[in-house]
Amino acid sequence: MHPPPTSIPAGVLASTSNQRERFAAAYSILEAAIANRAFPGAAFGVFLNGEILALDAVGRFTYDPNSPSVTPMTVYDLASVTKVFATTAAAMLLYDRGRLDLDLLVGDVLPGFAIGAQLRSPWHRERRKITLRHLLAHSSGLPAYARLFETNRTPYALLEACLSMPLEAAPGTRAEYSDIGFILLGKALEVLTHEPLDAFCDREIFAPLALTATRFRPPPTWRALIPPTVDDQAFRGRIIQGEVHDENCSVLGGVSGHAGLFSNALDLLQYASCILLGGKDQATAQPPPSQSLFTAATVQLFSSRQNSPIDTSRALGWDTPSGESSSGRHFSTRSIGHLGYTGTSLWIDLAQGLAVTLLTNRTWPDRSTQAIRAVRPAFHDATVEALAIT
Repeated sequence: MHPPPTSIPAGVLASTSNQRERFAAAYSILEAAIANRAFPGAAFGVFLNGEILALDAVGRFTYDPNSPSVTPMTVYDLASVTKVFATTAAAMLLYDRGRLDLDLLVGDVLPGFAIGAQLRSPWHRERRKITLRHLLAHSSGLPAYARLFETNRTPYALLEACLSMPLEAAPGTRAEYSDIGFILLGKALEVLTHEPLDAFCDREIFAPLALTATRFRPPPTWRALIPPTVDDQAFRGRIIQGEVHDENCSVLGGVSGHAGLFSNALDLLQYASCILLGGKDQATAQPPPSQSLFTAATVQLFSSRQNSPIDTSRALGWDTPSGESSSGRHFSTRSIGHLGYTGTSLWIDLAQGLAVTLLTNRTWPDRSTQAIRAVRPAFHDATVEALAIT
């Protein structure tokens, strides 16, 4: 496995001369965030109407002044951005090809989910009604998160714990963002494709888009090129660098539907360009691949906000702006995006032909700071205002 590229390929940026001047306010926000220890460094990219207008970085891997500088091509642990870049993308492909029925019962794909119902949940019988659509829309009734890694130390044991997880609500009645649901969704996709999720994504998504820095389980030769995410003395007893931050995903071997993917800002923009073009590939740095990934109808379906539960902001896999969104004030209602716990994000405005990605390791060294919550909307506002499209 070759190391990821460390310099921006020729011809990627529409212009290299004025991006710092044009996006001066966005740079200032990121630099102030670093000074305030919201995160030690960040890489970011801006795509608009078929062109990459910004691809740059600020700060370092850690707060140590001798640590490596972040570059525009630095690879980060994407955390939950995995849900849209890998798992949802795989679901979209399978739906396009007639191999995935959104209303297929989870228990029909993963029988242990139906027969593993826990009587201590008042909705234990309802789990037999949960569909793949419920998992994608985060409306299954499953809990948001559980520290399953503390008592389940093998992939088999952790998956079994997910399969038997009691519901907290009847399916379709509550919007609750759920890592547990996406762990199960990833396993369901593996059953449908008859292969591991990472192998399917490598062949069917990352290779067609010519993505050179995107993969699960980076090899040891990549690790020094990836910013660390946490000094994990409580569980793994070491600094986590170049291996997945999420403990549940770590027990699952580094590949899961909810986390585990690593990538850089350029690859995220290339994926976003495919979404923006309604399913037609556009690899900016290289000639476009010969096949498109998704049909326009599938992009439309998966990017549309769900009608129920009534308070949901979720599309299928994706989130949409609502309230005080991390996307800020200027992304339209026809926008989709996702955040990652480690401090990563991707927002795509389908109406304006815009995509913005921000990658950080805000969890370093101990994931205690929540300062990125204010940084994200301010950064997105400054970026869109610089484009003068609002």
